[in-house]
Amino acid sequence: MANAWKRHRPASFVAPKPLVLLLSSSLLLLLFFLLSSRSSSNPNPSPNTLKTLIRHPTIKPFDCYKSPQSHPVIANIVEGLKHPFLYSLSDLGSIPENPTKNIVRMLKGKLFRRPDISATVQEVIEKIRAEGKNGIFVDVGANVGMASFAAAVMGVRVLAFEPVFENLQRICDGVYFNRVGDLMTVFEAAASDRLENITFHKLVGRLDNSAVSAAGAKLAFKSNEEIALQVRSIPIDEVIPESEPVLLLKIDVQGWEYHVLKGASKLLSRKKGEAPYIIYEEDERLLQASNSSAKEIRDFLQSVGYHECTQHGTDAHCIKK
Repeated sequence: MANAWKRHRPASFVAPKPLVLLLSSSLLLLLFFLLSSRSSSNPNPSPNTLKTLIRHPTIKPFDCYKSPQSHPVIANIVEGLKHPFLYSLSDLGSIPENPTKNIVRMLKGKLFRRPDISATVQEVIEKIRAEGKNGIFVDVGANVGMASFAAAVMGVRVLAFEPVFENLQRICDGVYFNRVGDLMTVFEAAASDRLENITFHKLVGRLDNSAVSAAGAKLAFKSNEEIALQVRSIPIDEVIPESEPVLLLKIDVQGWEYHVLKGASKLLSRKKGEAPYIIYEEDERLLQASNSSAKEIRDFLQSVGYHECTQHGTDAHCIKK
């Protein structure tokens, strides 16, 4: 028998000296684990997380761990980016009759098509960092995180605003997939110029076109069913401390851009070199649906020192010089 030798082996006892060493080692290990558990339960989070900076008592970051898990989850890597990431779709199409183009691409073994905003965010952040600047990225109208994750995978801390719950679930998917939980702080809220509850309109099957204005929500998809719901709105100035540097502010809110910018007056009034680079959607039809205009936005930006804006498709890029 292979283990028969154990029967004839004499019983041995631990000598006093080894026993003392064993007990001493055990006590040292116990002390180490006690100290480790205390440090891991430290109520002060890591300094690189934005959750330590939130100062408004009426709004807390969205908790992905307490949110119901979304399903089905369909995610893939985005093609053609210097800093690749995964994102999860919110609009799945009418599966299986008419799935979205990205699902068809994935079934063919291809990556998700690169969103323009993802590439733009990474290019702008790289240029700003080359100037020796650091700070956070503020993503207003985050949708499923195509801009947020583009920044987070570069190691940039992200503050995102998104009022649509289904999109928040997809952002949570992306937080897990991209391992950026320490860099992402997300609010289930719409950024605006007032702290209040507002009526928000989302389209069934087109959650990327939800808007504060009902007319703006249905502008491109008139046949989709529209649902009105109440969401919290909060000014950006109520969330970001004056001491927190901001690299880039991106706004895509289907015509509500003027109100978002007004709610960030303090942030935008910072002096040159400290004021953020701005990217916002400037679609005159959507702005008019929200009783605003491109001229009104440009006039406001000039009043806080942004005298240089350039057009990039339907987006405007503004800086202080």
